[in-house]
Amino acid sequence: MIFEEQSGDRGQAPRGLLVAEDMSIGYRHKAEVVEVAKDLSLALQAGEFVCLLGPNGAGKSTLIRTLSGMQQALSGRVCLGAQDYHLIAPRERAKQVSVVLTETMPIGMMDVYSLVALGRHPYSGWLGGLNRHDRERIAWALQAVGADVLAERQVSELSDGERQKVSIARALAQEAKVMLLDEPTAYLDLPRRVELMTILRELAHREQMGLLLSTHDLELALRFADKLWVMTADGQLLQGAPEVLALSGEFASVFANENLEWDAGRGLFRAPLIPCLQVLIKGDGDRALWTRRAMERLGFGVTADEAFALCIEVTAQAWLVTRAGADTIVVGSIAELIDWVQAEDWA
Repeated sequence: MIFEEQSGDRGQAPRGLLVAEDMSIGYRHKAEVVEVAKDLSLALQAGEFVCLLGPNGAGKSTLIRTLSGMQQALSGRVCLGAQDYHLIAPRERAKQVSVVLTETMPIGMMDVYSLVALGRHPYSGWLGGLNRHDRERIAWALQAVGADVLAERQVSELSDGERQKVSIARALAQEAKVMLLDEPTAYLDLPRRVELMTILRELAHREQMGLLLSTHDLELALRFADKLWVMTADGQLLQGAPEVLALSGEFASVFANENLEWDAGRGLFRAPLIPCLQVLIKGDGDRALWTRRAMERLGFGVTADEAFALCIEVTAQAWLVTRAGADTIVVGSIAELIDWVQAEDWA
């Protein structure tokens, strides 16, 4: 899948499944209008997994709610294909756009199957009768997220990760080609976050859905997203492939501060290094990699030249440690190395 290598582009968006044109978002409080972002033009394409990023208060949730139709844009247009969003009846919109929010829904004594079956409401009406296609779609949705074994469980008994899977299954049951998710990974541990991002990306590609997910997990977004939408503190929206935004420096400009710097070579944020402490690490493989990470965590910059405060040669049996101007010592484990470094006076 190829995207135009443009970042920070707020011009005319290409036509897609869900399109916004010259849109301003915010909210009204009594007579006051609070504008969060303006002049936004964007398009969510079929087969595209987009991650929405931005600092707290930049308006990520407001954008999700506006694109979902839960609140109106202050100005501009939101379209499903070529049709204005607000000219489409709510029941028909629900067949085209599904939403997964972070708010806890009232579930009472409901089992998983019944919750996922709510996704068929736009088709089954108030009586909720399910036909063969409805049941097939529910079964497919549960299987698609790996939750088919949970079908008879009570929702109240589920873990956070299981509940998120079920919420996504309910959205899939709607058969909508657009899915909007507001921080679905917020309360999950790392393995469950990775699992969920993998599921969502595969769904977008396999089912040719347009998926937009807001998240604070920068590194996972860089790893999994086809495209990033990055909201800035001053109300702009940067758009592009992760690699494009990383190389342009725009990604760093949004998030970096005096306590956090962007490492473009490794594609991650880290605490600023202490310039005077440089370590030369010799060796390859996992042991050398984790030695490097340990030294960076302890405040060292990794250098390739001979102007170092410390040299560590990583072998299959030991770590050979040489401080500038001192003799080499041998340590037998990375834990012993860390203890030695922390005990030394580096002033």
